[in-house]
Amino acid sequence: MTTAPSTSTDEAPQPPDPAPAKSVRAGLRPLVLRLHFYAGVLVAPFLLVAALTGLLYAASFQAEKIVYDHELTVPVGDRKLPISEQVAAAREAHPEGTIAAVRPSPGADATTRVMLSGTPGVDPGHTLAVFVDPYTAKVRGELEQYGSSGALPLRTWIDEFHRDLHLGETGRLYSEFAASWLWVIAGGGLVLWFSRRRALRRIRGTSGRRRTLALHGGVGVWAAAGFIFLSATGLTWSTYAGANIGELRTSLGQETPSVSAAAGEHAGHDAAGGTTGDAAHGVGLDKVLAAARAEGLDDPVEIVPPADEKSAYVVQQIQRSWPTKQDSVAVDPASGEVTDVLRFDDHPVLAKLTRWGIDLHTGNLFGLVNQIALMALAFTLILLILWGYRMWWQRGRGSAFGRPIPRGAWQQVPPYVLVPLLAVIAVLGYFVPLLGIPLAAFLAVDIVLGEAAHRRGRRTYGGDPAAR
Repeated sequence: MTTAPSTSTDEAPQPPDPAPAKSVRAGLRPLVLRLHFYAGVLVAPFLLVAALTGLLYAASFQAEKIVYDHELTVPVGDRKLPISEQVAAAREAHPEGTIAAVRPSPGADATTRVMLSGTPGVDPGHTLAVFVDPYTAKVRGELEQYGSSGALPLRTWIDEFHRDLHLGETGRLYSEFAASWLWVIAGGGLVLWFSRRRALRRIRGTSGRRRTLALHGGVGVWAAAGFIFLSATGLTWSTYAGANIGELRTSLGQETPSVSAAAGEHAGHDAAGGTTGDAAHGVGLDKVLAAARAEGLDDPVEIVPPADEKSAYVVQQIQRSWPTKQDSVAVDPASGEVTDVLRFDDHPVLAKLTRWGIDLHTGNLFGLVNQIALMALAFTLILLILWGYRMWWQRGRGSAFGRPIPRGAWQQVPPYVLVPLLAVIAVLGYFVPLLGIPLAAFLAVDIVLGEAAHRRGRRTYGGDPAAR
């Protein structure tokens, strides 16, 4: 008879090791994936419009030079006439309205612009720019102009299409909505790409949805910084977030300063001739321009006539390309003396960064190179959106179109991470309302749908479907 061998303590079955706790990154990834997926699906149409119109706007700078070449350029002559003679020629051709500003010819082959406000048939928010040959004082044409960048009709139309779809203030909500979410989608894409296993990032040798995902993620990583920049700078002059940013800058003492336009003590008494808004007010444009030149304000400059009898001329540099020239001076119309000087070097840091950010966003800061980079970013965003929708299609099974990401991702985030994260989102949602309000609405709808599915017994939770 044989006996069963005894089992030593070392050979006794051991209880299984406890499952390792999930890392914060592993817990956050499904949540980021769900947010990236739904934001991409729902916001992408707005981003697609913004990208297409932004692509057109970046190209409009060079198109404007071609379309309006006759008005913008002249044959180079021997000597430029005094600016007062050029303005007089413009007023003779167009006596209507009042002079809002004068931009002397900034180059040897460039015309002088005389901007008239209150001109019949011109949008009240625009001016009529009269283009004058600086060598002969001959008027070469007139065009409606918009904004401080001097946009002419072609660029103005595209600019307004990009900003508000020609729908006015209501239409501006579309562009602010797109800008509010672009950085969230780009940032979420970065998190997902770098948390993904290296083997799953490869493009070569892949096919189907995995190849589309690799293209979408790989190209998106390279462009993400540009998208985040466009989002941040776009929000600075949006309706709601822009107002909050402006209030924050003001509270920090970082608003953009302006030169004091108050005239000297003799203004309104010794100023000979002219009326309010007349460029011939007081000492006249030639002496005003000479005084600004003496303070170092070289081309391009803009001369703004006094707003009333107690105001001074304001001469300001308007070069937004690098290096930025934004110095300005005030000149007493009675004496022709400089009463105030404001240098761009003395602007607060946030004011400078805002100026550079807007100019880089609009393609002004580095000229043609800047515009090509913006067109490349816009084209990249269009590709990413198309690839994103293609992935959604490829996720479908049978007749299903784009299976959604399973719910319950937030339950995988540790509370000590989830609570501060919700607090940060609440603060961001307050300052960027077109991010916060749609996100709150999405969460409310998602919770309602989840409860409805739970009552039907069909509630499901998923892990990370992107890794499948």
